[in-house]
Amino acid sequence: MIDEHEYLSTLEEAQQRSWPTNTPRSPVYPIGERPIHEYLSHWAKLDPNKVAVHFYGHELSYGKLDKLSDQFANWLTSIAVKPGDPVAVFMPNCPQFIIAFMGILKAGAIYHPVSPLSKHAELEHQLSDCQPKAIVCFDQLLPLVTPLAKTLEIDHILATSFSELKPQKVTIPLPDLFELPKCDLAENVADFYPTLESQSSAKVKHKVGLDDVAAVNYTGGTTGLPKGCIHTHRHMIYTCASYMPAIADTTDRELTSLVFLPQFWIAGEDASLLFPFYNGTSQVLLCRWDCEAFMVAVQKHRVKITTLLVDSVDEVLNHPKLGDYDLTSLQTTPCVSFIKKLTAEYRQRWQAVSGCQLFESSFGMTETNTCDTFTAGFQDNDFDLSFAPSFVGLPVAGTQFKVCDFESGKLLPLGSDGELCLRSPALFSGYWGKPEMNDELFDNGWFKTGDLGVITEEGFIRYLGRRKEMIKVNGMSVFPTEIETLFGRHPAVLASAVIPREDEKTGQKPVAFVVLRPQSDDTDETLQAWCKDTMAIYKVPEIRLVDELPMTATGKVKKNELEKQL
Repeated sequence: MIDEHEYLSTLEEAQQRSWPTNTPRSPVYPIGERPIHEYLSHWAKLDPNKVAVHFYGHELSYGKLDKLSDQFANWLTSIAVKPGDPVAVFMPNCPQFIIAFMGILKAGAIYHPVSPLSKHAELEHQLSDCQPKAIVCFDQLLPLVTPLAKTLEIDHILATSFSELKPQKVTIPLPDLFELPKCDLAENVADFYPTLESQSSAKVKHKVGLDDVAAVNYTGGTTGLPKGCIHTHRHMIYTCASYMPAIADTTDRELTSLVFLPQFWIAGEDASLLFPFYNGTSQVLLCRWDCEAFMVAVQKHRVKITTLLVDSVDEVLNHPKLGDYDLTSLQTTPCVSFIKKLTAEYRQRWQAVSGCQLFESSFGMTETNTCDTFTAGFQDNDFDLSFAPSFVGLPVAGTQFKVCDFESGKLLPLGSDGELCLRSPALFSGYWGKPEMNDELFDNGWFKTGDLGVITEEGFIRYLGRRKEMIKVNGMSVFPTEIETLFGRHPAVLASAVIPREDEKTGQKPVAFVVLRPQSDDTDETLQAWCKDTMAIYKVPEIRLVDELPMTATGKVKKNELEKQL
């Protein structure tokens, strides 16, 4: 029986020895442990004319954002939204999203983001689950929202559009959303900007506490209906204070960031709604990923930090106009390996065009506000890439991990693979409206992630994948992430996803759904031969060539849909 106190002490000592030299060892709060909207007001008072958001030529200053979000908070008060009431936000990336987010927090209400790609059943599920008092939405989505709002007795809808933000001087190639004419609004739908302008810009009187509920963020729903994760204001500001100093110089108020990750997604919330306001910096906001718009924006605004998908990196590096743009302002580029995986080749090519290194962003999940580890500082000689399948670094300051047996819950020695469990100041308070589940979620403050992992003797964390995705071939463990990582090194493979199928002889067999690059002449036979030369024979998968993989709005593969194809 391993003593947990002794285990954690040994682990902390190992992690402190492995800690990068210039990385803070405790959370850093520039103006104290306060709600993020108070950070916005602080920077707005200090430098009201500083640009908070660049949006294709439209600019929103800190002072204006602070005022508009105060007016939004007062609008909520005027329609009898009280502290603790949910308010849904159903929009693509835009400055209005940030105004609404900050206004909801200032009013003490609860922010409920909804994917703008949701269809009727998905939207109905989430609105029925959270039961918002009001909805802020993109005007093109009103045909979906209006009938549901009537059915669910949601009386207040506030709509906005891109057309009203179309700049006179366009600085970044405009997406087609700007060309859509503004919709005519029904009597029961309020117009975003005119409505706010009619409200007082005085600060609301309600004082928000750090442990008040700030948001309910929904899980990705890759294997079932999404569940709402309850997060407080303390969770949000801790996420900023523990993660940002681990990857960047947070004293640099010229640390202009670029964000294209969806704002409704927890990672996009961090990147767009939290991090820039934590240290009072500017962000360049794209409504969605566009490779050339990205390159134009980096050059135009001298962007220093951005979080990328490895798929996005691949597109930039292979873009025919790459040589036309200067990306050398970039200093910090964490990336996320969803479909394509980070490799030494990607890192070398990216450094050649930008001058900075790619590194994996972090291990995280919606339940923990997503930034639980950091890998910055471990790139010398590709140290981080020497771990298979996935190196996710060290826990951010203040967060703890341990590995336990899935069945018994017993603590396992360092170096053993088992269930990753974590304890964090950003750990959610439970699932919204599911008290029967919440009683079983936590064990003395520890959360069972359901993920397979290993903690090494040096204190580093390796992520092996979801337990339910692990494949057993003749008793041998095969991790889909490892096979997908190897496919990422094949020059003809654009994307891959691996799932198991039952097999009479071996128990299970890995099956790889593979998307080839255009003009590739590879076949399933040539890929099969490559696999036999690249990996142990029991890991070699069946190959199924497909035109595309089914994806969620946040870039994850819907493996449950692939299972149906088996």
